[in-house]
Amino acid sequence: MVGFGSIGRGVLPLLLRHIQMDPWQIVIFAPEGDPEGIARKYGATCERKAITKENYKAVLEPYLSKGDFLVNLSVDVSSLALIELCWQREAHYLDTCIEPWPGGYTDPSLTPSQRSNYALREKALEFGRDKHKGPTAVISQGANPGLVSAFVKQGLMNIALDNGLTTKRPATREGWGKLAQQLGIKVIHIAERDTQVASLRKRRGEFVNTWSIDGFVSEGMQPAELGWGSHEKYWPTEARRHGYGSDAAIYLDRPGISTRVRSWTPIEGPYHGFLITHNEAISIADYLTVKESGQVVYRPTVHYAYHPCDDAVLSIHELAGKNMQMQANTRLIRDEILTGIDELGVLLMGNKEGVYWYGSRLSIEEARKLAPHNNATSLQVTAGVLAGVIWALQNPDLGVVEPDDINDIAMLEVAEPYLGEIVGIWGEWTPLQDRTALFEEDIDNDDPWQFKNIIVK
Repeated sequence: MVGFGSIGRGVLPLLLRHIQMDPWQIVIFAPEGDPEGIARKYGATCERKAITKENYKAVLEPYLSKGDFLVNLSVDVSSLALIELCWQREAHYLDTCIEPWPGGYTDPSLTPSQRSNYALREKALEFGRDKHKGPTAVISQGANPGLVSAFVKQGLMNIALDNGLTTKRPATREGWGKLAQQLGIKVIHIAERDTQVASLRKRRGEFVNTWSIDGFVSEGMQPAELGWGSHEKYWPTEARRHGYGSDAAIYLDRPGISTRVRSWTPIEGPYHGFLITHNEAISIADYLTVKESGQVVYRPTVHYAYHPCDDAVLSIHELAGKNMQMQANTRLIRDEILTGIDELGVLLMGNKEGVYWYGSRLSIEEARKLAPHNNATSLQVTAGVLAGVIWALQNPDLGVVEPDDINDIAMLEVAEPYLGEIVGIWGEWTPLQDRTALFEEDIDNDDPWQFKNIIVK
């Protein structure tokens, strides 16, 4: 395992609980080692060593041979480099995010397109195009990206049932795309509201979050990215195309941490969330694309709409006020959380019956009962990692695979016991609901699902 932050510490006991192996078979490399003694408690080895561009082969090769598994839960360690190494060593691989080497997100000599998740995904897929029968490498498999791709499929099936449609569960990406098209789905949000609260609130000069602060800030500094739907009529002023690859997504010439969108979850109701770039916004849009004679005839707009815990929102506000200069202190909250839930799901918009949210509602109290060393946010992610590892072991020779390619029923069967309440709920919300008449806005009243109605200007 590379990396031993909030997700590494949370997934270790789950791996040992569900996969038959001895603890000594797990070796962890992390820059800060094992400060809480969690690896030692479970009998795993944790070496205090950062994996770098210069040392990754020398450090990792002795531990990788045919049938071994590398779980990459780090930041600033190139996913593509580790995937290639695992391929050469005939070892399996999984990560929760396609990462570059340090500077890949912030190098001013790179264009916004080159710093995007779109670019990272295209490189990973290009590597895997001719390696369909090699060791399985699951990329971007946690909660989101990861389990939300399974949520989309189950949500589509539930909508079809509620619409009175008799349809078999699709077995291909073309089938899923045509089902989404038939149901009139125009927009998909990964709609998440985190309400967890710690006993000690955020202090000045401190960044507080419920999961990796480095990971959150890194992706927040990337351009805002979204899958661009075929129904969209208005091109955003700041929007740019990449000019190569699948063309399923665009980016805005501004960081995601400074871009907000309107969304909805059943418990929170309407809210403003951050349009942080995530791999699933690109992969889901690509997966559900329908083409005829080589031309796109259907694709939904897909993006993240993230409202982190309130202290993280304050941290982002402070960070932005300092022109993105990181705070001197950081605090990842877990044991000190008093109450709250992580409401994580997909919001499917455009169907004649209304909007449909499908996902996980996990409280901190239930998370603590289900698994040690987790909060509600991390357990949703570690459940996705666990499901991905088990699936890869059962399907060991499929090459580079995205969550959208994986059987959703198999994934949720493993993950669901750790996700709290799994619900599908209809709503009547639209982004035009309760819009003020006090100020003139550039909106489309005839089609509420246009992106210009959703973005907060």
